[in-house]
This record gives sequence, structure tokens and C-alpha cells, in this order.
Amino acid sequence: MSCEVYFDLYKDIVFAIITSDHLYHQESLLKITHTLTMKNEEISNFVCTLKQSLDNLEANSTRVQEDLQAEFTTLQSVLDEMKDNMLTRIKQERATRTYELQSQVTACSKALESSEELLELANQTLCSSETDGFSQVKENLPLVTMAPAFRLSLKAKASDNMSHLMVDFSQERELLKSLKFLPVPATPEIQVSECQVCDNTVTVVWTLAEPDSKIDHYILEHRRTNHEGPPRIREDYPWMVVEGIREMEHTITGLRFDTRYMTFRVRACNKAVAGDFSEPVTIETHAFTFKLDAASAHQNLKVEDLSVEWDSSGGKVQEIRKEKNRINSPLHSPARSALASPKRGPTARPGRDRFTAESYTVLADTMIDAGQHYWEVRFDKESKAFAVGVALRSLGRFDQLGKSSASWCIHLNNWLQQSLTAKHNNKARTLDCQIPSTIGVYIHYEEGLLSFYNAKTKQLMHTFKSKFPQPVIPAFMVWNGSFSVVTGLQVPSMVQSGQRRNSGTSSSNASVN
Repeated sequence: MSCEVYFDLYKDIVFAIITSDHLYHQESLLKITHTLTMKNEEISNFVCTLKQSLDNLEANSTRVQEDLQAEFTTLQSVLDEMKDNMLTRIKQERATRTYELQSQVTACSKALESSEELLELANQTLCSSETDGFSQVKENLPLVTMAPAFRLSLKAKASDNMSHLMVDFSQERELLKSLKFLPVPATPEIQVSECQVCDNTVTVVWTLAEPDSKIDHYILEHRRTNHEGPPRIREDYPWMVVEGIREMEHTITGLRFDTRYMTFRVRACNKAVAGDFSEPVTIETHAFTFKLDAASAHQNLKVEDLSVEWDSSGGKVQEIRKEKNRINSPLHSPARSALASPKRGPTARPGRDRFTAESYTVLADTMIDAGQHYWEVRFDKESKAFAVGVALRSLGRFDQLGKSSASWCIHLNNWLQQSLTAKHNNKARTLDCQIPSTIGVYIHYEEGLLSFYNAKTKQLMHTFKSKFPQPVIPAFMVWNGSFSVVTGLQVPSMVQSGQRRNSGTSSSNASVN
């Protein structure tokens, strides 16, 4: 190969190296430029923040100076008012005593003058030798004994001592000298062992390491959560704020426990500033929560979340579903069948369809296979028929609540004559009680107890005693009416205490066999 070729090849290699090096440095320079630009922007933003902080510092310092001046002006006004009130009191006391003493001086002067006149008359009479003159004085002797001098009290009516109206501000002066700026309040600590959860209320109790008379009020924040322990970085539920709490405890009422836990934190506030929040604590608020399974409902029932309304046209548009659609129904999805009670679980049997014919029924989407649970049902009293209870998963699509061994219920008949009956296994018992607008349902799965209460008065209406052969599901029926379900409720303390009193004793509300 000739020298020219080698030289051209060498030039190409050198050019390529130079070009590559140039591109490398160009890319590096671009990166540095970009980084520098970002840094400059960051510094610029930081400078703006500092300038804003300076402006805020000026405004805040001016504000606290004005507040301080106002506080001292108020204090001076209070002192001036106290001074004026005390001076007025001294003047009033002096005027009153002066009047009393002057009146006493006047009375004594008159008595003294009268006594001197009588003394002079008596002396003249004693010195007189005339019998007639002495007899005349003798007649006037009672006047001498009635002289004002004998009736006067020689004790001053008012004291001249005014020292009781003097004041000593030595302690107050020391107190004023010890005045300091308000400190940041200490951080409270929630006492988990003293907090209480019952009847869908939570009472939160907290303490301070040291008493602080400067604290004006407390701020309590709470939010629902589904996990135990401190709050996570991101939570699905916002903090709810309760302000103006004066005591070191607070009770939150009217809660719906649709999550298993609630997280609480609290901080103290004085007139000027709020302290840090306490360490968040999580309190268990377990309650029975479910929704209605619209896929199980009769076609005439219009289901929306926890409300059901009779729809007379629903059955007329019912479509014949294929076997494939039944298999792919949400009732049979793997996600549902993988859950266990009291969490969301499958309510349907393999291959079953929604309720039909005269079984105007809808089930909940949650099974019960353990524990004690409570829920309430508000129903329209004008409904032609209504029933609430529990059913086994084996309840047939044509079965009506209470008319088979797979269901227990209280049934309202409002067709010809209004009546309330307890039904199970096609046997009924008429209940002699007032029909409430809301029924409370209590179940103790292990004990085989199913009780129905007047939700407002917590009066027991009926109790079934049975051994449930398999998990049960809340069940409802309505015809020509409507109802709504209230979940997220704990077992009321009145219900629990009533169950304890009735345990092991016979009752007229025994099971329908």
C-alpha cells in the first residue's frame, strides 16, 4: 500500500478521533450546562424564598410588636381602672365615716350644752334658802334625769383607721417581673389504655408531661384507616379536625365504622401558637360492614348500594341468561370466592341464578362464620310485605325467607291485616309488640343466637336459638315497598348487656321450631 493511502487513512482516523472527542466534550458540556441551568433556577427560587422570608419576618415582627404593645396597653388600662375603683372606694369610705363622726360630735355638743344648763339650775337651787324655790326645782328634777347626756353612747360610731384600704403589690410586682414570652406548648401524649370504643363512639384521652396553665385549647384530628400502626405516607381518607377542646379528653359520636381502624393525633394551643402533634395512635373500631349483592336480587328489586326499592316493571324485562353468563357472573368470580367472612365473600352457590318467582329477596355480599355482629334496617311501613333475617348459602332461588330450614327472619305482612311474625322452616309465631320503623339485627354465630330489636328503644322483639350448620348471609325481602340498610355498626352495649341477662334462661321469645 502506498504512502499516500496510509496518509489518507491516518487522516481519517485522526479526524474520527477529533470528531468523537468533540462530540464527547460537546455532550459533556451540554450536561454541565443543563445541570448549571437547573442549579441556577434552584438558587433563584431559593433567593426568592429568602426574600419572601425577609418580608414575612418584617411583617411578623411588626405584628408581634403591635400585639405586645396592645397587651401592655390593656394591662395599663386594667391597672388604671383598678386604681380609679380603689380611690373611689377610699373617698366613699371617708365620706361615710366623716358623716357619722360629725353627726356624733353634733349630738354630743348639744347634750353637753343641755347638761351644763341643768347643772347651773341645780346649783342655784341648792344654794337658795327659799322653800318655794326648792320646791319648784324638786318638780323639775325628772327633767334633769332625762337629760340627753344620760342617753348618749360615748363610743365612736366610726373608726379613724383606714389602713384596711391599703394594698401591697409586692407579689404582683414579682409576677410582672417574671413575665416571659409565651412558650410553645408541650406535646400531648394519647393514653391508649384509657381510650374507649363502644356504641360507635370513640373517647380519646391524653396527658401532658407537666401542667401548663397557658394552654387555651386542644386540637384533635382523626381519620379512618384500614391498617394498624402509624399513618402511612399516603392515606385514602383525609384528616377530620375537632377544634376548641378545653379538656384533655374528647368523645366523638355518630361514627360509621366502615374501616377497621381510626388514627388519632392531638396538639395543644395557647393564645399565640400551637405545639407539635402527638405521636399518632391507631385504635381498632371493628364493626360489621357489608353491601347488598345486586346480582342476587330478584328482577323486581332495584338495588343501589344499601337501598332497595320495589320496581314492578323489573320482572317484565327479564332476559334469559345463558349458562356462560351465569358462570362469568360477579357472584362466581375468583376474587370473590377467595375472601372469607366477615370480609367480602361469595354469597352464591355454583350455578345458582338470582332469586325469582315470588322470592323477592336480596342477599348481602358478606358471609358470617364467626363472632358477634349487628346491623339495622329502616323499612317503609307501607310496604305490602317485608322481611329481614339471615339465610344459608343453600337457600334456593325460589325459596321465600322463613319458609325453609335455610332461613330465619321477622316478616311484616301489610296486605289485609298488619302483623309481625317470626318465621323459620315454614313455621310462624305472631309477635305481640309494636312495629318499629327500624329493626336491629344481632347475631352471635358461635352461640347460635339471632335476635331482633326495636333499633330505637333496643327492646327485644324475638330471638331464634339454633345451631347454624354453615355460614349465614344477611337476607332481605320486600314487596311493593322499600328499605335501606345501615352497616358499620358495633353491637350496642344495651344489646350485649341484655344478651348476658337472658343467657341460660328460657324466654317466651324462644325459637320457632
